[in-house]
Order: sequence, then structure tokens, then C-alpha cells
Amino acid sequence: MKQLNILICISLILSFSPLWSVSPGDNRNNRNSLSDDKVHLFPGTGFFKKNRDPLDNAQAQEWFLDAEAADSSGDFGNALSLYEKFSKRRSDFRIVRNNEEIQIGPESLYRASNLREKRGDWQKAFEHLRLIAEAYTDYDFERVAESLMRIAERLAKEKLPRKWGVLPRFRSGSQDRLRLNQIAGLARGPRFAPRALMALSEIALKDNKEEEAVDALERLTNLYPDNYLCEEAYFILAKIFEDRVAGPSYDQGATLKALNFYEDYLILFAESPPQSKHEELEDYKVRLADAKERVLLAEESRKKMRETLAASKVVVGEYIEKYGKYYLVNWKELGDRPALQFYNEAITIAPESKAAREAESKVAKLRSGDE
Repeated sequence: MKQLNILICISLILSFSPLWSVSPGDNRNNRNSLSDDKVHLFPGTGFFKKNRDPLDNAQAQEWFLDAEAADSSGDFGNALSLYEKFSKRRSDFRIVRNNEEIQIGPESLYRASNLREKRGDWQKAFEHLRLIAEAYTDYDFERVAESLMRIAERLAKEKLPRKWGVLPRFRSGSQDRLRLNQIAGLARGPRFAPRALMALSEIALKDNKEEEAVDALERLTNLYPDNYLCEEAYFILAKIFEDRVAGPSYDQGATLKALNFYEDYLILFAESPPQSKHEELEDYKVRLADAKERVLLAEESRKKMRETLAASKVVVGEYIEKYGKYYLVNWKELGDRPALQFYNEAITIAPESKAAREAESKVAKLRSGDE
């Protein structure tokens, strides 16, 4: 009997032990530990316990000077190892040399990024630069953002160098889009964010992610309406919706959106935006030539969208004329007026189109029948 009681007690203890491991308090502690990891930009050092305290000033200065000496002597591996120590813990220490103040932490990460880029490890180079932009907001952002943009574009468009000269690296469209999205979020001012959003839309379209492309282009036009890239953004948005048009017999939501974007484009950009202070003269000349072609294409596409919409009105008018008596409540009182309304709309939308000629013929026929 005593043995039976012992067995019962053990079974009860074992049955409740899983409940202890998933108690609300434990889950809360786990969530807190996860959130603690997320709020720290620097991962910290240490195996059993993370040390995220800022680096000791004397130690930081020693590492920086040793890395600089190794870099100057051509010992790039040792220099990189020392520079990257600053990616684990923060350092706000500054030194003054030749009347120039140097921020040791972000400067080390910037130099580490340059070494990584030269080695072909562009992903790691980008991460170092992103850490500077997030953690050291008083550092030269223009310098960092220019490098961020350059590396992001190289990652997205160029062939990735082999690791150690042997192992191939493969590009990831989702990672490319994430990096450009990060730049758009980090960028302060209209110099880099519009460029990042435009590149993001191009990569998204290349990867068949139309909704991401539309989102990036709409952010560009809404947040930076005075930027010269808006001209191309409006045109690309119109083209995206035009490609979704299935024909006059289908839903005309995409047709209306494409038509609206083309009309806005032709009104807003009758003249191409002037040269930006951040735009090279040769790039500006190329943009002007491309804009002239886009205007011609926009005029043709606007005409095409109007004709599609007019043809759709004729299709609806024909359906109402033929089957309206089966579902319109007051079809006897209404007579041919609903069909005539759609035919007249077709004539108004695209007066020179084939659909308008057909609508005019149907209007004449209905009116002659009334007489």
C-alpha cells in the first residue's frame, strides 16, 4: 500500500511538471528575454552572459589605433578583426588628431564596411553601415547613406563575388527589397529615400512582386512629391495597372486606375522636372530624353484606356438592352433609358473610337424605334 501511494505521488508530480515549465510567469520571462535581445542594436559579447556595456575608452582607443596601423601596413585581415570588435558593443569615445575629431565607434565600422566590400562580402558591409545609421545618429549620414545605396544597388544588380574566390553567393530578391526598404526608412531628407524607393520598385517588379512595387512607388509620390523621380514613378504606376486590364468584358477597376494615372502624369509632367542638385548633368540629359518617350507612350496608352472603357460601356449597354427586363424593377417605365445612358457614356469617354461609332449606331436605332 505504501509503495502504491509513492507511485501515485510520483505520477502526480510528473503530470504537473509540464505545467510548471509553461506557466504564465515563465512565458513572460521568455518574452522579456526575447524583447531584450530585440531592443539592443549591439549583440554584446560573452557566452554565458551577454555584456552590452559600452566599450572601455582606453580599450577602444587601443583597438582603433592598432587596427589603423594594421590597415596602413597592409595587414587587412588583422585590421578587419579589430575594426569589427566595434560591431559588438557601442563606443562613444572620440579622439582629436591634427585638429580633426574622430568618432572611434562609427569610424571603425565604416572602415570595416569598406574592407568587407573590397573582399566581396557586400551583405556584411551593408550591415555595418546600417548599424552606424541606427546607432550613431550624429555621424556623417550623407557619407553612410551614399555607401548604403551603392552597396544595396550592387547587391541587387551585379553578380555577387564568390566567397573566398571559390564558393558562389546567391542573391535574394526578398533581402534586396528589405535592404532598400531599410534605406528608405533610415534616410533623413529627400536625397536617398526616393532613390531607394525607386530601386525597390524596380527589383520588386523584376521579382514579380507588383504590390510591393506599387507600395514603394506610392510612398515615393506621396512622401516626396517634389522629387524628380516622381515623373517616372507616375508612369510606372500607370503601366502596372494597364498591364492588369483584361478587356472590355471584364471589371474596369484597373482600366480606371491606369487612365487616372496617365491623365495625372500628362498634367503634372507636361514639362520634365528640372535638374536636381544631386543629379549629374549626363544623367539629367538621359532622363529628359527618356521623359519625352514616356510622354508619347502615355498619350497612346491614355487613348487606349479610354477606348477600352468606352467599349466596356457598350458591352454593358447591350446587356441591359437585351436582358434588363429580367432584373430591372421598373423596366417598363425606364424603357431604353438605362441602355442609352451607357451608350452615351461610351461616346463621351472616347468620341473618336470604334466603340463610340458603335454606340452612336445603337443610340440611333433605339431612338428610331421609339418614334
